[in-house]
Amino acid sequence: MTKTSRIVLAALGAVALLSTSCKKSDSPVANPPAGALNEHAPDTVRVRFETTKGPFVVEAYRAWAPNGVDRFYQLVKMGFYNDTRFYRVIPGFMAQFGLSGDPGVTAAWQDRSIPDDPVIHSNARGTVTFAAKSAPNSRTTQLFISFRDNGNLDAIGFAPIGQVTEGMAVVDSLYGGYGESAPEGQGPDQLRALAQGNAYLDAGFPKLDHITKATLVTPTKP
Repeated sequence: MTKTSRIVLAALGAVALLSTSCKKSDSPVANPPAGALNEHAPDTVRVRFETTKGPFVVEAYRAWAPNGVDRFYQLVKMGFYNDTRFYRVIPGFMAQFGLSGDPGVTAAWQDRSIPDDPVIHSNARGTVTFAAKSAPNSRTTQLFISFRDNGNLDAIGFAPIGQVTEGMAVVDSLYGGYGESAPEGQGPDQLRALAQGNAYLDAGFPKLDHITKATLVTPTKP
């Protein structure tokens, strides 16, 4: 396993640990309606992300990763990614997002994991992939976008769900000055981000870019 792979696994694995101090959220995103998590996505899902650096578009393909694309589709429909931060941006590697600004929402999703998908497409530049703990079947809400060819992640099970088809220059411009997450780097501590949400991120890391809104721009029926 390469050094980069070890860094990814160690950092992404931290999302399994959530402070018990989080209060239950009243947000509808924390309490999706019955059946919402069983909804299948169209074959191709197109999502426009409005961000503090401008818009970009992601296309996700069920042929690449059906479980992952279904979850992505469900989360976007619920508005999960609205007002979320690109809290881990490592220049030359990847940009990670998908922690709710409301720690109660984050807590509510910790056990709503999805089965793994086989790796059909390589983690090439511009691909979008679910982050995961080092355990099998542990993907929930977090995603990362590769700045470069990260094909070394293929063999350890990171299955891309789609790719940025418009606005990759916007993704490239996301603020990465904080670097790797603490304690390895100067970026946000993931455990504190899990437990305190945007209150912690905005106070301690005001230069982080964020998603203002993520919107489906494909038909809502398969």
